[in-house]
Amino acid sequence: MAPEDVPAVLSIHADGIATGLATFREAAPLWDGWDSAFHPEPRMVAERDDTVVGWAAVAPTSGRPVYRGVAEVSVYIRPDLAGGGIGRALMAAFVPATEAAGFWTLQAVVFTANAASRRLHERAGFRLVGTRERIGLMAHGPLAGQWLDTALYERRSPVVGG
Repeated sequence: MAPEDVPAVLSIHADGIATGLATFREAAPLWDGWDSAFHPEPRMVAERDDTVVGWAAVAPTSGRPVYRGVAEVSVYIRPDLAGGGIGRALMAAFVPATEAAGFWTLQAVVFTANAASRRLHERAGFRLVGTRERIGLMAHGPLAGQWLDTALYERRSPVVGG
């Protein structure tokens, strides 16, 4: 991810939020908020014909030093290109980049209603750890007004950590 990718990354994030299947967040943050939410490295974009079509980044799960190698992964693909293999290609490159950066455990919180994201994480080696039922009331998108379940996925690195 380069500085010139920022407008596309923020746009893709906003488009994903608008689907109502990506996050309980109702609006995408401005760059400073986005930048401070994620680790500086790794951050990665997927491009098609020199256009950013997706991104991946990791956020800390805790400020405690013992969890420095544990992060929550976020992956967003332009909604109009979903299902075209961009997510799989992005994850295939991103997961090794997280290992090179010293992360031994990746977590992902996915709405159970988001079958595509669940499949993406499973194909990338994540396993279902558990489901949190009716964890939040969706305020926007096609599922607005519904209590949603989230699935917690985890991927342990076979090459980094325990």
